[in-house]
Amino acid sequence: MIPFYEYDEERFFRSDDAPETVAIRRRIGFLRLSHLYQEKFAKTSARTAEIKDGLSDLQFIDTYRVPFQYSRVVRQHLRAGAFLKSSCGVTFTDLDGNVLYDLAGSYGVNLFGYDFYKACIASGTRQVGNLGPVLGAYHPVVAYNVERLRAISGLDEVSFHMSGTEAVMQAVRLARYHTGRSHLVRFCGAYHGWWGDVQPGIGNPMTARDTYTLADMSEQSLRVLRGRRDIACVLVNPLQALHPNAAAPADSALVDSGRNARFDRPAYTAWLKQLRAVCSDRDIPLIFDEVFVGFRLAPGGAREYFDVQPDLITYGKTLGGGLPVGVLCGRHALMKRYRDDRPVDVCFARGTFNAHPYVMGSMHEFLRRLASPEIMQLYQGLDALWNERAEQLNRRLSQNDLPVRVANLSSIWTVCYTKPSRYNWMLQYYLRAKGLALSWVGTGRMIFSLNYSEADFTEVMERFVAAAKAMEADGWWWSSATLTNKSIRRQILREILGGVVGRSDRQVRLRASSRSC
Repeated sequence: MIPFYEYDEERFFRSDDAPETVAIRRRIGFLRLSHLYQEKFAKTSARTAEIKDGLSDLQFIDTYRVPFQYSRVVRQHLRAGAFLKSSCGVTFTDLDGNVLYDLAGSYGVNLFGYDFYKACIASGTRQVGNLGPVLGAYHPVVAYNVERLRAISGLDEVSFHMSGTEAVMQAVRLARYHTGRSHLVRFCGAYHGWWGDVQPGIGNPMTARDTYTLADMSEQSLRVLRGRRDIACVLVNPLQALHPNAAAPADSALVDSGRNARFDRPAYTAWLKQLRAVCSDRDIPLIFDEVFVGFRLAPGGAREYFDVQPDLITYGKTLGGGLPVGVLCGRHALMKRYRDDRPVDVCFARGTFNAHPYVMGSMHEFLRRLASPEIMQLYQGLDALWNERAEQLNRRLSQNDLPVRVANLSSIWTVCYTKPSRYNWMLQYYLRAKGLALSWVGTGRMIFSLNYSEADFTEVMERFVAAAKAMEADGWWWSSATLTNKSIRRQILREILGGVVGRSDRQVRLRASSRSC
């Protein structure tokens, strides 16, 4: 229903009705930043442009870095590029030789540092190299992987997949098979992969069927679970503890300063325990989707961190030791794919590349190192360390009177804004200019690897503050008594309604013209 419209360059700098003097400051700052990008990222940007027409993923990502009204102007002037040449420690190096601190975390893969994962892949490859890419049969390292995963998950059986999305699909499929019920429950804002049944709303071309989306941390949701007879399973993504009932905070949707986040560990733990009790009482399988947070919060994952035992757990990303993987762990009664007394009543789920030897070799090395004293040491005082680092950065931002704060779930951070603005999404470009690499969702998700030293973090903090100061100086955080989050949303609604009305008028004129012909 939302029509496309965009701002020309004049409106681009005054979409919040700022005075002309502020618009001039913004324009000057924007062009200065554009020239810096052209010089600093010249080779990386050029290589990206060469392949963009043939790479649909890149086209999508590039278009949705910022709210769509601003996208064309931003893409024209701020081209950072999508290529990197190498990684080392906690940094990347791009094609221009720029060294950037990694705040992207490879969407959760990078937990212990890229050197750790390069070593896992190299060692794993050596272990399975004699077998090579043989599919169907298992390399002996699989036995160790299964043993360790059963111990980590507290569950009975394991199945391997090639992505987290596949693992979630398998979990829901098995839950439906064994319960004979139709509907899955997910909680508002939670992401469980791109499969249609777990992604209702924007991004799904079809309406999700047999899916209930309930409110997180809500007594009313527990009443729904107690009362319905068609619920096959309940899916929980522990990442939602940072922003319950809100979607992943991408900068492309950052239209005002309404983004909010706060992690309350005791409250979320109490909620999960209540949820566990209701699911047990109603015989509803409880699934923890730990594809993103797995092993980041504790060596035993969210199950250990929140002290709640689910019936099924999905893992992915980091567990593959740097290679693609999805894993499902579950109770015997839920993992069985056939019925002894009905030989053709089966639940088929199998993939050609499941348990690929090279993936299993890399996973073997990851799991072996995960149990080492050196890695266990990283988990000691983990929350206290990253909470203090977040507080340290917030103090610096406050001391400099900058309208930016961070909220964190351990080493997973998001940026919030304290002053109403339509331009908060610009911060990602100032951060990049200062040598901080973000994922395409921008400041909505910053992920630190646990090998960040105090010196590394201090350098990131200094660059973050410097970037925010530069953005403030260029006038993007101008405010007035009449500029509020509510007034911003109302202004955007008027623009959308104007676009809808304009489109309807054009359609009427077109139909009238067709009749006259």
